[in-house]
Amino acid sequence: MRICILITLLFSSVLVIAQNDTILVQMRYAAKQGLLDKYYPRNIDTLYGGYLSSFTYDFQQAPNQDKMIVTQARHIWSTAKAAMFYHDSSYIAMSRHGFYFLKNKMWDSVDGGFYNMVTRDGTVISKIKEAYGNAFAIYGLAAYYECSGDTAALNLAKKAFEWLEKYSHDPVYKGYYQHLNRDGSHVLRNADVRSNAETGYKDQNSSIHLLEALTELYHVWASPLVRERLQEMLVLIRDKIVTPKGNLQLFFTPDWKPVSFRDSSYDIIMKNKNLDHVSFGHDVETAYLLQEASEALGYKDDKATLKIGKKMVDHALKNGWDNTLGGFYDEGYYFKDKPGCTIINKSKNWWSQAEGLNTLLILSELYPNDPMHYRKHFEQLWQYVQTYMIDHEHGDWYEEGLDNEPQRKTALKAHIWKGTYHNFRSLMNCISRLENK
Repeated sequence: MRICILITLLFSSVLVIAQNDTILVQMRYAAKQGLLDKYYPRNIDTLYGGYLSSFTYDFQQAPNQDKMIVTQARHIWSTAKAAMFYHDSSYIAMSRHGFYFLKNKMWDSVDGGFYNMVTRDGTVISKIKEAYGNAFAIYGLAAYYECSGDTAALNLAKKAFEWLEKYSHDPVYKGYYQHLNRDGSHVLRNADVRSNAETGYKDQNSSIHLLEALTELYHVWASPLVRERLQEMLVLIRDKIVTPKGNLQLFFTPDWKPVSFRDSSYDIIMKNKNLDHVSFGHDVETAYLLQEASEALGYKDDKATLKIGKKMVDHALKNGWDNTLGGFYDEGYYFKDKPGCTIINKSKNWWSQAEGLNTLLILSELYPNDPMHYRKHFEQLWQYVQTYMIDHEHGDWYEEGLDNEPQRKTALKAHIWKGTYHNFRSLMNCISRLENK
């Protein structure tokens, strides 16, 4: 009997190793040949600077090439991280190319802060600014400084942080105001604002990416004030923005009262659902971002953060997971007259699946024997991504899974909201973990 058990354990170990190797090989290819090599240097805008924003499904340049601070900064981050991950200095030049565009075309030299949107040549389209976009600028600049040592980038990141501190940070209720005028004054919500508009609200999305940006900045600039703001955002998100059920509340009044339509009619709920629903992708992403911030702060055995992160992932798996094919659905809602959480959008967007891979693999190592079976879900999700999400012919990932939205096969492959950031970060992190097994 003992010999049989030993043989079984040995055989199981061999299967796990073989499976790890298979996924590792697939992910290495998906990250480099299937993703980075499709974008870089193809999207380097040699005419006006920065990065081209839009490509067709087969990676031909698309007509609209307006440039958003988020996209530009994410490409700076991706190329900087690729330079360090692959020990390839050619990516540093690509990252520097984006830095120059941010510095020369997107930073407001008069009032400070980064503009949200410019034309391809850098002409300002709107003078409204956002904490979200400035957060990603800090995120990309800090990564570029880390890979290059270019102090001009660190200085610009510091200026952006100080601008947010002066204009966006709320010293009374904490957190950050999202919508800002050119001079940094807050865009206020008044009677003229549509009920389903985000104007004037604080929100989870800018909050989690401010957390992410502060984490990245703190790695390269150990400022006591950056540490204080990082701690503040960690606690705010973990203890205020995450609901008792384990999902993120999406929007809040400036004094952090939740924006909810749950007591309204179905029609009103659906009209305003962009402000009030369960976003499973953000939940699994935030579980990782909270842990990353906790580690950056040097917290040892941060049980409070781990507990909330696990709760968020468990909630997403129980309520937003496709038990047939795998993958996280986009949106759910807790209707007052229905039991549990109802799926209101069955799309499976690319970034949710990417963030899910990263977070599930982390939890599978932290809780290997947990009844939620994180490793099993990780493997099923990767199979789903391989089957319905990755474009094996033209490269990159489809914006939505083809199981529910087959028409996405010929939709834009890249645009101002879609680049390499989510899936490269996930693949890079998963490869590192699988290589160290």
